[in-house]
Amino acid sequence: MILRNLYDIFKIMQNKFIYSFLCVIFLCTCNRQEGDGFTPKPRGYHRLEIPKHEYVNLPDTLPYTFEYSKHAQISADTSFMAEKFWLEVYYPQFTANLDISYKKIKGKTEFRDYVNDSHRLADKHNIKAYSIQETVIKTPKGYHAIVFELEGDVPSQFQFYVTDSIENFLRVDLYFPTSIKNDSLAPIIEHIKYDMMQMLNTVEWNKKVKAEYVPPKNFKKPSKSN
Repeated sequence: MILRNLYDIFKIMQNKFIYSFLCVIFLCTCNRQEGDGFTPKPRGYHRLEIPKHEYVNLPDTLPYTFEYSKHAQISADTSFMAEKFWLEVYYPQFTANLDISYKKIKGKTEFRDYVNDSHRLADKHNIKAYSIQETVIKTPKGYHAIVFELEGDVPSQFQFYVTDSIENFLRVDLYFPTSIKNDSLAPIIEHIKYDMMQMLNTVEWNKKVKAEYVPPKNFKKPSKSN
């Protein structure tokens, strides 16, 4: 009987020892995983190498000229709304595009329409943008410009127009055709914004190229009473 009791006590102590030993191993394993970084990480994106800022001059076959990134490609705008001197500046490394539109100013009414259209095209991103900042700038050549800086998950984060208010009106928009959050694109956006400011500060009008006034498709001539 005494031996039976001793055997039962031994079995109970043995089971407790095994249970305690397993608990210690489990806790040590958890602590090791937390300390050694075994926690699953969120999915990331490939790191892009951002090149140095280097610039070349736009060809002199246009009624305007500026310096643009050496790492970008120039091509004619092929959209259905495009006009003769409209361009696309494409960054193949970043899949980013600068849409460049040029308008010849015929008079005060057309000039006012171009300005209003630029503000309207920036404001259309109000649904997703939580901030649109407008900055008035005078370029080194003395031209008037307004820069639109948009914050939020919008496809166009930076825009500007520049004009001499008499003959020439140039508008540039940055677009990213991607669903990646702008937080992930922030370094690239800042890089291209710097390039766009270089564009803006080097804009000149090329008088050797004659540009004709082209009314927009929805243009209506003002009545005489206006």
